[in-house]
Amino acid sequence: MTRAGEAVALDALQAAKWYRLAAEQGDSSAQLVLAKLYLNGEGLPENYIQVHKWSNLAASVGEDGAAKLRQLVAEIMTREQIAKAQRLAREWKPKTWDELKEGLDAKIP
Repeated sequence: MTRAGEAVALDALQAAKWYRLAAEQGDSSAQLVLAKLYLNGEGLPENYIQVHKWSNLAASVGEDGAAKLRQLVAEIMTREQIAKAQRLAREWKPKTWDELKEGLDAKIP
């Protein structure tokens, strides 16, 4: 994979870690990418509840494509899963860098 003409090693686990950090701070584009990583099981276990949660958060601030992804995954989820994802999104609050940096070496759930 290349970015701006330079070769970049793609390590899905590391990518997920850094997108998660940005998403947890409220970056809506990172939230959408994180949702897609959960959808495809790239660097993270496939998890539709997390897909819905993160795409819902991104959609709430108008991130392009997030509402469509949320709807797409909702079609294959149970009502209970959707309710859990919605609750997680409602309870989510952005974190500061200081709150996040302690967990940098922790495994992403």
